[in-house]
Amino acid sequence: MFVFYNLLQLIFLPVLFPFITLFVLFSSKYRARIPARLGIGLDQRFSTHRISTRGVSSQTIWLHALSVGEVTSAVPLIAGLRKRYPESRVIVSVTTRTGKRVADNLLKSLADHVIDGPLDLLPVVARFVKYIHPDLFILIETDLWPNTLLFLKQKNIPTILVNGRVSQKSMAGYRKLRFFFDPMFQSFSFLCMQTKHDRDNMADMGLPPEKLRTLGNLKFDTAAGKGNPLFISPADLLPKGRILFICGSTHPGEEKILIDCYNQLRKTHPELFLILAPRDTNRSAEIQSLATAHDLTISLRSDNSSAPADILILDTIGELIHFYALSNIAFVGGSLVKKGGHNPIEPATMGLPVIFGPNMQDFSEIADALVNCGGATEVSGHHNLTELLDKLLTSQDLRTRQGRAAQLCVESQRGVINKHLELISQLL
Repeated sequence: MFVFYNLLQLIFLPVLFPFITLFVLFSSKYRARIPARLGIGLDQRFSTHRISTRGVSSQTIWLHALSVGEVTSAVPLIAGLRKRYPESRVIVSVTTRTGKRVADNLLKSLADHVIDGPLDLLPVVARFVKYIHPDLFILIETDLWPNTLLFLKQKNIPTILVNGRVSQKSMAGYRKLRFFFDPMFQSFSFLCMQTKHDRDNMADMGLPPEKLRTLGNLKFDTAAGKGNPLFISPADLLPKGRILFICGSTHPGEEKILIDCYNQLRKTHPELFLILAPRDTNRSAEIQSLATAHDLTISLRSDNSSAPADILILDTIGELIHFYALSNIAFVGGSLVKKGGHNPIEPATMGLPVIFGPNMQDFSEIADALVNCGGATEVSGHHNLTELLDKLLTSQDLRTRQGRAAQLCVESQRGVINKHLELISQLL
């Protein structure tokens, strides 16, 4: 597969090169980052000698994350690595522009370098490995690329997948293209999966048991960090004395239900205030039109305005956890529509009663644990959601009990970072 993959690149890249070049030149989004992703400037930034910014010979740990979610998941692990190996050089690469921006902010005191991730071209990967000179490569959750993983294997550099999870959609793809994915999975020294279900999926792919670990979700050890200094504090944007209902990572089809419920409930619960955090932050105008249909006013987080409004749209990246910390009730998006749901750990960590719809397949074990402990409730749609919110708004005691149950459920799972660090110590 490795040879075939690179042969295809050799055949098609020369043909597509003029079109790719024009696309990059006329797209500011890619034009600014492609040179870095090709490894240009690495020779000036790194030395082949393993010297950390602390001025001593050190091991190098290279972590790679796809985007914002993976970066935020990795923060507690990187903090643990920095504490356990203070003299080691920690380098973090990120694929997406938004992920890189969040990493620059969150990891500036933890990582020695935050760089753009390599394009999966063999000469490019070889250049990154030459200048980073890693003793260990850690992949966060996803972003599997053949040249990167198989080149590291050829160089006998140990690799670990951490916070691994397998959605139903991904598993179907892995099975259909097993010839493509199997060599990459086999290249890992260890695959650390979030749940037993994820581990079983990997076992079904033929991975040997000695490579598989069920170490839990890194976000169980997540805590809210400092806010983005480019913005005023979230607390300064929120109305005082209100019950804050935050809806995180929402998708099209969900905002209409949430706004309808909100508009109905605010007649009997004027203390309620809605915060919508769409998964795609570019959907603000679409959501605003839904609110306008109910004569509701909108403010945007990016405007940094504390002017009165009926709904706040969180249209920035990497701040959701800070708003969870200030809220009273949370809804987890991607669950009233068939998107598999999103991670409910962060609102649970903040002691909020958690609500989600019936489509939590991607986080089913975590969702079930929260429901079983009394910290979360599943709703089927508008009617269920309105009834539940009415109960929670009427009873502060109910909100407190459910929020504390959710928080205790998360706390019972703490220690995930130490489990990962113990495994990593076997390879360093």
